[in-house]
Amino acid sequence: MKRPAPMRPSLRRRLLVFLLIPMATLLLLDALLSYGVALAYANRVHDRDLADDARTLAKLLQNNPLGGRLSRQARFLLEYDPDGRSYFSVRSSSQGLLAGDDRLAASPTPTAAGLPALYDTRLDGHALRAATVREDMPGDAAGQLTVTVAETLHDRREQAREILLLAVVMQTLLIVCLLSLVWFGVRRGLRVLDPLTARLAARSNELTPIDGPDVPQEIQPLTRTIDALFGRLRDMLALHDRFIADAAHQLRTPLAGLSLHADRALADPSPANQADALAHIQRLTRRAGRTASQLLALTRAQAPPPEQGGQQRIDLARRVPEMVAQRVHEAIRAGIDLGYEGGTPPLWVLGEPAGVQDLLDNLIDNAVHYAGRGSEITVRLRARDDGGASLLVEDNGPGVPPDLLPRLSERFFRVGASAEPGSGLGLAIVQHIAGRHGAELVFRNIEPHGLQVSVHFPPVSHAVDAPP
Repeated sequence: MKRPAPMRPSLRRRLLVFLLIPMATLLLLDALLSYGVALAYANRVHDRDLADDARTLAKLLQNNPLGGRLSRQARFLLEYDPDGRSYFSVRSSSQGLLAGDDRLAASPTPTAAGLPALYDTRLDGHALRAATVREDMPGDAAGQLTVTVAETLHDRREQAREILLLAVVMQTLLIVCLLSLVWFGVRRGLRVLDPLTARLAARSNELTPIDGPDVPQEIQPLTRTIDALFGRLRDMLALHDRFIADAAHQLRTPLAGLSLHADRALADPSPANQADALAHIQRLTRRAGRTASQLLALTRAQAPPPEQGGQQRIDLARRVPEMVAQRVHEAIRAGIDLGYEGGTPPLWVLGEPAGVQDLLDNLIDNAVHYAGRGSEITVRLRARDDGGASLLVEDNGPGVPPDLLPRLSERFFRVGASAEPGSGLGLAIVQHIAGRHGAELVFRNIEPHGLQVSVHFPPVSHAVDAPP
């Protein structure tokens, strides 16, 4: 059963979600705050009305000519409550409870005559808000009159809920309108990417930078990353084209020679002619193989360097003698005295082991080809005062004219005639490998004759760990 393709991330949906969640949270917090504000407002209004009711009733009773007793009209007004949410009590200091509920206690806080005291209390399991007013009665008939009026919190909360409902409806409509504007703005804002998309869609093999004045600032990190990728692709394609051109340039001559000697062997089947043709074919084959190998090595050396994690600490004092030892038998067959001189302490460099191997092999090959049979080649390793290391390859061959020393690292450059054929790529490879390692390549003639090639490696930071 084919699995459904995963949903691709949407920038528009992501922006809307990131805006919707905070807005919904703010709406909830605003609703709680609005309810608290509405309840505080309702409490303040009801407290004022409650205090006014208590004060009015006290004044009415103070002026009552019945000697502290309630008239039927006053008793009816106090006891009438269709919702059953109001309570009252009227007490006289001389006659006790005159009317109301005896369980409703007066305010425990003493106040001056005529000033209402507001407080919270409970009755029959209900939370009440009460107001108490104390008034002095004229004469001594009733002494001091205490009037307490209380009500439940139902009306207050109901009024707060009504205010909240109105506020939430209006704020929800406001947020919906705001989200609609945001959705419209995001949709319109993302259209600024359309010119960039059109430019990319119109390209075929073009790898020029895509960044331009119409690219928004927020997208510039992406376009710069793409431009950097295009730059690396251009370098790789240029390297590919250069390799093809170099291969065609270098392999054309040996391939033409192979064809020529093959035709000569076919034209004259005599054993002597065929043996001579086969000898030439063998020599040209070796030359073509070496040229191809050096072209590949040059391409690797010219490739972009690896990330920092691709390099490691290399102990040249241990690696270089091993590399030289691998070339001793080859040097003996070529009639070359190959030796090594170096110190015993570790000499660390930061680089690629395969790159250092190619560098030393090409230096030895160059010395072998140009010094000739019977010469001496010495590989030296020295520690530098700045903590770096120097790798030197010396020979006692004919040397190089001083005016040609700066050209030794050019591709396909060869100095005069030599005993052995070459491609002129060895020192170019060395130059690129040295550059990848941050090293400096130096050529100089030595007395009485010969050439010294030095590679000066920079010191290694102690923060880089040595390989196990």
